[in-house]
Amino acid sequence: MRTILARIFEPFFTTKEPGKGTGLGLATVFGIVKQSGGNIWVYSEPGHGTTFKIYLPRVDDQTEQTEPAAAVPVLARGSETILLVEDDDEVRALARETLEGNGYAVIPAAGAAEALRVMGTRQQPIHLLVTDVVLPQMSGRGLADRLTPDHHDLRVLYISGYTDDAVVRHGVLAGGTAFLQKPFTPVALLRKVREVLDQAG
Repeated sequence: MRTILARIFEPFFTTKEPGKGTGLGLATVFGIVKQSGGNIWVYSEPGHGTTFKIYLPRVDDQTEQTEPAAAVPVLARGSETILLVEDDDEVRALARETLEGNGYAVIPAAGAAEALRVMGTRQQPIHLLVTDVVLPQMSGRGLADRLTPDHHDLRVLYISGYTDDAVVRHGVLAGGTAFLQKPFTPVALLRKVREVLDQAG
């Protein structure tokens, strides 16, 4: 129980069966509470349930009338082909569903070896490589370095749930490198993908 509680707000950590949850719910709540200057506390006891308490800063001033919320912007749809390399099955499935739902053709790969096989046999162009920074056997940067010499028009977007320091140690956050921090929302993913693709040419 203590081990679970210690990781309960960790992005992509879940106790559910594979395919039953992404592990982003509590991580999102934690982020919202912290951004609001508050704290969240959890207590759990087997057979008795779990209690969450959220503490937010007190506001003494009268709430001012605010402008109506702006409409959610319509995201530009795409038609490009994306090679998605992510070793976490649930994250890969969620990202694939998000991208395909916005018009992109997605080729999923669970690791660098699978991605290299795909690129070695595919005749049609792949426009964007979306890859996790930390992968088994080969890093996302290593994969990109293997692919880009033979595919000059291939754009690269790195994703990672590690801290910025860890990403720097993997040689990713260099000037001009496209990067998206996990956990990300579907809207954030779509915006970043479109931004990177629109830089092509």
